[in-house]
Amino acid sequence: MPDNRPSADGARVLADLNALRAIGAYKTGVHKPTFSEPHKQSLDWLARKLPEAGLSSAIDGIGNVFGTSAKSGPKLLAGSHLESQNYAGWLDGPLGVIYALEAARVLNADPSVNGAVEVAVWCDEEGHFGSFLGSRSFVGQVTEAEIDAARDRTSGRSMRDALTEMGLAGRPRVRVEPGRHVGYLEAHIEQGDTLESGKLAIGVVTSIVGIWQYRVSFTGEQNHAGTTRMAVRKDAGLALAKFCVAIDERFPATCGPRTVWTTGRITLDPGAPSIIPGGAEMLFQIRDDDPVVIARLEQLLRTMADEVSAKGPCTVTVEKLRTGAPALMNSSFQDAIEAASKALAGGRSVRMPSGAGHDAQMLATVMPAAMLFVPSIGGISHHWTENTTDADIVTGAEVYVEACRRILAG
Repeated sequence: MPDNRPSADGARVLADLNALRAIGAYKTGVHKPTFSEPHKQSLDWLARKLPEAGLSSAIDGIGNVFGTSAKSGPKLLAGSHLESQNYAGWLDGPLGVIYALEAARVLNADPSVNGAVEVAVWCDEEGHFGSFLGSRSFVGQVTEAEIDAARDRTSGRSMRDALTEMGLAGRPRVRVEPGRHVGYLEAHIEQGDTLESGKLAIGVVTSIVGIWQYRVSFTGEQNHAGTTRMAVRKDAGLALAKFCVAIDERFPATCGPRTVWTTGRITLDPGAPSIIPGGAEMLFQIRDDDPVVIARLEQLLRTMADEVSAKGPCTVTVEKLRTGAPALMNSSFQDAIEAASKALAGGRSVRMPSGAGHDAQMLATVMPAAMLFVPSIGGISHHWTENTTDADIVTGAEVYVEACRRILAG
């Protein structure tokens, strides 16, 4: 690569990330759930920055921000999200947004580049109101009825009320314009320790895992904790606990090499220390990049529920809440990232699947898509101690900008 080509400004990237980190700061991380005041301030901050990259800025009716270019030639869409999980990390989302902004600043002003980078900030990737609502809206997978029904998982606030408070009520939602973009590129922290443990700088994502989520409900009989004999109890909480253990005992014989499963939330009804729970509920998630494996595990889950119900004393039902198909990343875009890594990161890259869901899997349904990972210290994410070294952030930005250049060049 000729030395005189404009490249990423590492100091500028770090300054931008730290500016976003100061908005909604919590310990060494951030707390900026979707449509909170810190989230809104972050979107406003980004909107003010987009003109630096030769982009016009607009926010649509679901809270997506778009930076669009009038430059002729092919357009590459790039971005991520700016809201966070509750009391979580400062890089999950913003890293990809600032890399996209930097690529637009560098390449859109370069006369040797045919085309432009456009920026997208997807709303609610973290799922406070739903599942990838912003990117799914863009690709046409979100109905008005789904927005009507959406509630904040923490506060219960309706999405319609939140949109009204954001000043977005009645504003149209932007849909993908077929043929406008050659594809989509997203950067993200790895959220695991593969890169760090291997002393690698760049992850070239090959596929993004599918996520299937279920509500498993247990029905027993509520009664007094002091006067009800153990032999006649129908304790829904105990049935749930045994079911969790049974999953860990039986899933390994059926799962694939990269399957993971998690019981992320348990609730007992009525949830009082002196009352035997008459009802219990667990939110259960399975992730894999092979739908055949998921189908097998879902059938096992339902069979186990039927077995418990038949044996008693409690009954179990399984309700599927979410189906997230896995997505393959575009092979030529992967090649562009790897070539950029060879040029600017000494080839310290590896091709790897993503075990976390990302907006890129939604974009992959309508255009070529790819992802670039940078290391996460200790593999930590979704926690305020999440971090990446400045050196790795800068290297990632340099590789990202060069990958964008190569993709636009075809």
